[in-house]
Amino acid sequence: MTLWIILGIIVLLVIIVVSAYNKLVKLRNHRENAFADIDIQLKQRHDLIPQLVETVRGYATHEKETLDRVIAARSGAMAARIIDDKIVAENQLSNALAGLRVTLEAYPDLKANRNFLQLQEEISDVENKLAAVRRYFNSATREYNNAVETFPSNIIAGMFNFKKEIFFDLGDNRPSLEEAPKIQF
Repeated sequence: MTLWIILGIIVLLVIIVVSAYNKLVKLRNHRENAFADIDIQLKQRHDLIPQLVETVRGYATHEKETLDRVIAARSGAMAARIIDDKIVAENQLSNALAGLRVTLEAYPDLKANRNFLQLQEEISDVENKLAAVRRYFNSATREYNNAVETFPSNIIAGMFNFKKEIFFDLGDNRPSLEEAPKIQF
């Protein structure tokens, strides 16, 4: 009789371990899938930036430093390969784009250009979609981190080297970057 009880406890423990492990794998994969959604929006953003820079360059030739920062930040963002590096690079690109928006305020003729207006609308749309997928990614990251840190799955996480992951955070520039880009005339 005690042999059956011991076997029952062992089977129950194996089921708990397998279940917790599978849950952690699903949550990790969900987080990675959420970042793939961010990658799609980032690719679209990276494709639009050169068009915007070239349009602005025609009007703002003496604002070369601002344009160079945007181009360098875009290149850095496109070169990043792992999620943590992409988060840092995209934050730098967001900062550079914010500087570009400030620079544009000095060019009323540019703001009236139809091509520029269309680009601004497209970038605004991409930035809004990017904000939405960042929230989704952070939600998936929170769910994963909760599973990694709560009992009893934290024991399984430690055994199989699941670790807490970082959020896609805007850092010190949160107040200015959380808002969608504004087109003002």
